[in-house]
Amino acid sequence: MRLLRPYVRRARLALCLWLVSLAPASADNAARSCVADWNSIGEVCLIHSPDGAQYGHDVLGATPEWHILSVMSSDPLHTVTAIRQPGHIFEDIAPRLADVTGDGIPEIIVVQSSMDRGARLAVFRSAGGTLSLLAATPYIGQRNRWLAPVAVGDLDGDGAVELAYIDRPHLTKRLRVWRYANGALGHVADLGNLTNHRIGWNFIAGGWRPCASEMILASGDWSRVMAVRLEGGSLTARDVGTYRAPGSLTAAMACPP
Repeated sequence: MRLLRPYVRRARLALCLWLVSLAPASADNAARSCVADWNSIGEVCLIHSPDGAQYGHDVLGATPEWHILSVMSSDPLHTVTAIRQPGHIFEDIAPRLADVTGDGIPEIIVVQSSMDRGARLAVFRSAGGTLSLLAATPYIGQRNRWLAPVAVGDLDGDGAVELAYIDRPHLTKRLRVWRYANGALGHVADLGNLTNHRIGWNFIAGGWRPCASEMILASGDWSRVMAVRLEGGSLTARDVGTYRAPGSLTAAMACPP
């Protein structure tokens, strides 16, 4: 049985990645979007529930509304834990895994939207068979107002973990950065006239370019590709080329081999 375990884990990871690719186009009752790290946390899924509350925002096009956050532990018992909060959905493409606390175990980062107060970026922890909210940014404050994640990690090399997102990428178009410390997220910096999503896209463009320690985004009018750095508590942007399609951001994120 021990000899088979690595193959079982690889099969689960392949299935999980397959589900991620299918989830945005699927509207069936079993729709889910998953990521997995079987060396640490296990498999993490956003799950659509047919009896879940309907938000009706549809900012992510055909992506289902996720009602449940579920973790299948990587321990031998494969314990499953889940969380479902009344009056909320998870308004995202897939969960993200990153070690926010520095303890070597990844946390779960996901966009969570309140029916009344709009979106926030939430960090959940899975530990001891319990799934709980660790920290979160404030809600935007109004229904049908969304944020698009950009990056999670040590964005400025100071040893602390930052989380970055675009606040209302179709309206406000403001990059916001928060830093995790002492069990909470504290605001670090903002920079306007930037975006990474168009209404109806089932993906989020751009992201983190680690080889240059910068975030790749589009200008607010979608005419330019911008590289943004966090240094000394401030955000600075430089123009790196013409925006023609989402692939322009993908190309700008490429790092030398």
